[in-house]
Amino acid sequence: MNDTRRYLLLVEDDPTDEKLALRALARSSREVPIVIARDGALALEHLIVPSDAGDATPPRLPALVLLDLKLPRIDGLEVLRRIRADPRARFVPVVILTASREDRDLLESYSLGANAYVRKPLDFDEFAAAMGAIAQFWLGLNEPAPRGVS
Repeated sequence: MNDTRRYLLLVEDDPTDEKLALRALARSSREVPIVIARDGALALEHLIVPSDAGDATPPRLPALVLLDLKLPRIDGLEVLRRIRADPRARFVPVVILTASREDRDLLESYSLGANAYVRKPLDFDEFAAAMGAIAQFWLGLNEPAPRGVS
């Protein structure tokens, strides 16, 4: 499905990992715009309307969030916590994409409602294969929750 309203939100602060992810996603057969947020606060701006925003138009939600854990300003676990607490954004698929090898990060991510946890492979070809599989499943095979469900 090539829906021009859909996009992928990549939340990544490391420029090298960002470039690798973009190259790997470009190799996948999924053509979807990619928006980059380089810290947790910027990610939340794409997902959640602040309670004091009045009649602000809600942001368009992504089809998928690829979320790093180690982020400036607001870390990835807090971003995930806020996504899952927001009635509009809580069903957006969130895949943790991290270099963390900490079991506590893995457990906390799933406890907070992550849909998947992927450790970044060090080899580019493995990384590209992982990104292709993520894109194929979440942007191609997965049936998302209907918009407006709360």
